[in-house]
Amino acid sequence: MNRDDLLEQLTEDILAYAMGGTFPERELARSIKPEQLDERFEEYELLLDLHFILQDDVVEFVRQLSEHLRSIRTETRTTSRMRRGTVDGRINWGETIKKRYSQYPRDNSIFVCDNRSVNYDIPENVVLKRLISVVHRTTREAEEYLRGEYDWVSETWKGSEDLIDELQRIVERNVHVRRIREPDTYEPTERMLTTAAESRHEVYRDAAALLRSRQRLFRGEPEEIRRLLEETAIAPDDTDSLFELFVLFRFVATIEDLRETQPQFKTIATDRQEVARFDGDREIVLYHDNSARDRKLSFVAVPDEDKENPSRTDQVQLVAQEIAGNYFEKDYRNHTGRPDVIVLEIVSADENEHEYLIVEVKNSTNEDTIRRGIKETLEYLAFLRVNEEYVFGREDEDGDGNGDYFGSGWNGLLVVQDLEEETASLEDQSDREIAILQASELEDELETILGEVVC
Repeated sequence: MNRDDLLEQLTEDILAYAMGGTFPERELARSIKPEQLDERFEEYELLLDLHFILQDDVVEFVRQLSEHLRSIRTETRTTSRMRRGTVDGRINWGETIKKRYSQYPRDNSIFVCDNRSVNYDIPENVVLKRLISVVHRTTREAEEYLRGEYDWVSETWKGSEDLIDELQRIVERNVHVRRIREPDTYEPTERMLTTAAESRHEVYRDAAALLRSRQRLFRGEPEEIRRLLEETAIAPDDTDSLFELFVLFRFVATIEDLRETQPQFKTIATDRQEVARFDGDREIVLYHDNSARDRKLSFVAVPDEDKENPSRTDQVQLVAQEIAGNYFEKDYRNHTGRPDVIVLEIVSADENEHEYLIVEVKNSTNEDTIRRGIKETLEYLAFLRVNEEYVFGREDEDGDGNGDYFGSGWNGLLVVQDLEEETASLEDQSDREIAILQASELEDELETILGEVVC
């Protein structure tokens, strides 16, 4: 699956799940934010605003802002007030005579005075103030990254420290910006945006266009989502995180089809990374990039003390070598590694029976990387524990390990990129300890694997 195919599928998935308000946006943000960003940017809207301010046209707008503010539009507003015995402003004799005649006859101390004031709160300026506020707030949140040396910043704000400082000065000191009121939560309205878009002044037209672009991004329109995923300002160049997110969505969609029900999605909290839960006779819980510590799951490699039988570590090495040899029809030496996983937990109605599917994802066609993924998947199965007890290969009544360290053969799955060479089919792998699927096989074959552990 090439990058274009991956982006196309992910765009559809995000529109179907995340933008529909079902899939947790925090999980989506975690998957597409640069690794250098801290946890604040796991808030989806803040991450979208970071993507927004990294666009070249936003940076160019800020670069020209100081000059544009010199010709900011205002309206002159005249207010009339009645005074007795004093004059405050220009006397409006017509209104004064009317007032004396209709309400205060023979009272020559009554005057109606006009006062003129400059009104900054016109629709165009409210639009401008909203855009400045969004950009300023986001640059403050991401300032350390915008001033730093990070590849994902591209050539937008990088090296533009004076520009960041200039924006700060404009917000804090520019008399025109300070006199414009802060927009209400619902502002700018569509009518305000239309007024700004039709203005004779370029600064207002640009501000309206940029805010509408931001609205499209937040609404999740397909072309904006594709742009979000495609541009390196957000998505990593190697697409590893995107590929893992693609696999996660395939699991959600396939379980939905099997269960004919929609999952309950969870917002991710610290140390609790449950993504989705499917109710039914057997509850299904899907975890992403976590060992599900809140369910007392762990993966700890501790060698067996019984030297008469092969240790779990030895079994991992031997079986990994056999599976890789079977899959590629070659002989290999042993290897080591540690994975990131998707964990699927299936719980019976009385919670007495648990089943697990451990999934490792490798966005690679490299043989060595796939071999490492095989070994890592086996390690996770062999050392999977619940409440410090091994899940697979528990010792029997005689005290001898039964050697079934990897489950039934359907408890481990490795997902890799599409290979050009011919490899073993899922049917050919049926007697092996784990299964291996390529990206293009997920649509047709994942249901078979899930059927073995879910149904």
